[in-house]
Amino acid sequence: MGQQAHRRLWRFAALATTVGMAGMAALAMATPANAIINGTDATEDYSFVTTIRDAQGQHYCGGALIAPDWVVTAGHCTHLSAKDMSVQIGSNDRQQGGTERNVTKIVEHPDYDPEPLALRRDIALLKLDAPVRQEPIRIADTRTEPSSPVRIMGWGMTCEDGTDCPEPPTTLQQLDTEIVRDKACTGFEPESDTCSEHPSGKAQACTLDSGGPVIQHNWRGWELSGVMSRDGDFDTNPRCVGPMIWTDTVAHKPWIKDTIGGA
Repeated sequence: MGQQAHRRLWRFAALATTVGMAGMAALAMATPANAIINGTDATEDYSFVTTIRDAQGQHYCGGALIAPDWVVTAGHCTHLSAKDMSVQIGSNDRQQGGTERNVTKIVEHPDYDPEPLALRRDIALLKLDAPVRQEPIRIADTRTEPSSPVRIMGWGMTCEDGTDCPEPPTTLQQLDTEIVRDKACTGFEPESDTCSEHPSGKAQACTLDSGGPVIQHNWRGWELSGVMSRDGDFDTNPRCVGPMIWTDTVAHKPWIKDTIGGA
């Protein structure tokens, strides 16, 4: 797989599981990807926020609790087998707190295409070995419009190319950003993806943020709009700034409901 593909897919999340945290800085030079750049420590507790771990217990992707025993994440976060995955739910500290569960089943979208340069339907569901007590987040009823505010969150690297930050933050990071018009993103599927960009052009997701929640706020509280997928301008700017693409959970709501039994 070429460097361009790595940059688009934030594939560094997957590589981290095979080399461990000690090797991250070296790999990041060749494969910039998923982290919240120029965000802040989380300003509130999120019962649904999820860290996905590999067999060594290392964080490599994010997710969102959408039912007591189901987590939604990015399709490209499911390169491991279920037996090698576990989750921690409901803590802003990725190393402690919340509830831990093992993953018993992975359900990728039937039209998911893992090829980075043709990535589509980048969404998957994880079945947990037992329900948790944390409150799931509700999936929004309608898709967000351009200029609408959204919030992204994750434990990804906090430098644009990963070379100046040796390991991801322990504390959950968040960033308030906004929806932009489709043409701002490259390799975009309007029927299933959404494009967003921070007004400054200097804040985005990056290495190890893949699969993390994109949320919107209304009179009901926080609702899930999507899961983070990939960089939106990989062909012109390989750094973790500018537009980003996330998989729209509203567009996939019928499939999600059918899969988890209408929860």
